[in-house]
Amino acid sequence: MEDLLQKVTEAKDYILKKINIAPEIGLILGSGLGTLAEEVEGATVIDYKEIPHFPLSTVEGHAGELVIGKLEGKAVVVMKGRFHYYEGYTMQQVTFPVRVMQAIGIKVLFVTNACGGLNPKLYPGALMMIQDHINFTGANPLMGPNYNELGPRFPDMSSAYDKDLIGLAHKVGKSLSIETHEGVYIAISGPNYLSKAELKMVITAGADAVGMSTAPEVIVARHGGLRVLGISCVTDMAIPDQLESISHEEVMEVANKTKPKFISLVKGILNEVVVS
Repeated sequence: MEDLLQKVTEAKDYILKKINIAPEIGLILGSGLGTLAEEVEGATVIDYKEIPHFPLSTVEGHAGELVIGKLEGKAVVVMKGRFHYYEGYTMQQVTFPVRVMQAIGIKVLFVTNACGGLNPKLYPGALMMIQDHINFTGANPLMGPNYNELGPRFPDMSSAYDKDLIGLAHKVGKSLSIETHEGVYIAISGPNYLSKAELKMVITAGADAVGMSTAPEVIVARHGGLRVLGISCVTDMAIPDQLESISHEEVMEVANKTKPKFISLVKGILNEVVVS
C-alpha cells in the first residue's frame, strides 16, 4: 500500500498544476454552508473525484469541490463539502484533505460545522467559536505510523484553537452586530443523533455543542503546525429535558437561514486576519 506521504505528494502535485496562486488560508465548509465558496474570485474549481486519493462526499449539503482563488483579498483554498467518519472512511481518509492543503502551503485553517447546542445560552442560529474540543469519536487520525515530515509523534492539543483568531472573530462579530459565543465542541462518530442519556453524559463532560466532524481535522491541522479557527453553527438544541425529534433536513434548513450571518462573519475575519 502506498504510504501517506506519497499520496499527499501526488494530490498536491495535481492541484498545483491547476492553479497559479499560493493559497495561505484553508476553509472547510460544513453542512449547508458551501455558498461561501461561490464568492471566491478568479476561482479554480476542482471536483474531488479528479484529485488523486481524495474521498468522495456522500452527504447532502456537501458538494464535493475544491475551490481555489481570492476571498477578501486573501489566497484561499475552500473545501465545499467535507468527509465524515460515519460515511465509512478511515480517519486518515477523513483528514487527508487537511494534509494536502498544508502541503500546498496554507498556514491557517478555518473549520466550520453545523452542530447541536447543549448549553442553554445557545439557540438555533447561534454562532459559537470553538474554544476547545472533546474527541469522542472513538478513533484518532494520528494512529498508525508517524511521518516526521508531517508532524511530531506526540503533538500537543492543549491550545488546539488559536486564541488570537478567536479574539479576532469576536471583534469582527461585534463590529458587524453579529452575536458570537464561545464553548467546547464534542465530536461523536454518528451517524445517529445522541440519546437523552448520552446527551446528559456529554453535558456532564463539559461540552457546549455536539457534532459529527471537526475534531479529527483539527487534530491533523495542529499535528502539522497550522493555526486553527473553529466556528460552529448551532442548528438545533440538544438539551435532554427539552429534546424533540430532529432530522437532517431540519438541520439544513436552519443552516441555510444562518448563511448570510455566517458568511458576513467569515468574510470579515478573512479581511482582517494576518497570516504569519
